Amino acid sequence: MSVTVITNDNFEEEVLKADKPVLVDFWAVWCGPCKRLSPLVDQIAEENDGVKVCKCNVDDNPELAQRFGIMSIPTLIVFKNGEVADQSVGAVPKDRILSLIGL
Repeated sequence: MSVTVITNDNFEEEVLKADKPVLVDFWAVWCGPCKRLSPLVDQIAEENDGVKVCKCNVDDNPELAQRFGIMSIPTLIVFKNGEVADQSVGAVPKDRILSLIGL
């Protein structure tokens, strides 16, 4: 599957109402660790149909960043049934991301 870009307008439909777990990568263009993490997030999207993978640019969507208390990026949040199930801050290895999701 491809990565879904999340905005204030589509967050509820794409994330909170999703019928499977959702991994959201909160990132910014200027963030070095975000650039290192992004290819891993893309790989997970391509390799796993059981999870929806999304990216949210915090500069373009500050309301979402504030809503979920994003203080540092990258921040990964896993949503299950519309609720925050787990999260991780900083660039982490792929196996850590998969364990967050439960894969």
